[in-house]
Amino acid sequence: MAEDCTVSSSSGTTALTALVFGRFLLVANAGDCRAVLCRKGKAVEMSQDHKPIHASERQRVEQCGGFVYDGYLNGVLSVTRALGDWDLKVPPQGSPSPLIAEPEFRHTILTEDDEFLIIGCDGIWDVMSSQYAVSVVRRGLRRHDDPQRCARELVMEALRLNTADNLTVVVVCFSESTAVRLRPVATGSSVPV
Repeated sequence: MAEDCTVSSSSGTTALTALVFGRFLLVANAGDCRAVLCRKGKAVEMSQDHKPIHASERQRVEQCGGFVYDGYLNGVLSVTRALGDWDLKVPPQGSPSPLIAEPEFRHTILTEDDEFLIIGCDGIWDVMSSQYAVSVVRRGLRRHDDPQRCARELVMEALRLNTADNLTVVVVCFSESTAVRLRPVATGSSVPV
């Protein structure tokens, strides 16, 4: 399959998605992005970073015949789960691959204590803890009540902390204290934006 691909066999990415269905929150993660729920001001990690330095991932890698060198899977990749990276997914004959695309799932029932969810890539989490990010967003929401602006502030804080990676972050508010923004439409009614 890798030889039929038109992009480099070493190209790959991570993936994290969150689904909110009523009060049910489901997070699926494969890689080093992270989802963090703010519950009464405390960070609740809704995903695990799939890095070779974590004991459970390292054990799985080694059981599949892979190795961890200097914090990297087989000495070359900083994650243990990813989409793509075909060159690392072609293991020796009959062996399972140490790099997998299988996501890990976590879920919870949202309550009135749940304020917001932060979804960010490793450029954020390489330089700040989950609790620190929650504190930055809470402070921003108290000041201006704008989740998009809070996301920008997290990016700026990561840059200030000298992140060396790309930066993507989304803030999704659940708390009723975060005002729903309305804009007028042609008919004179309002719709949320």
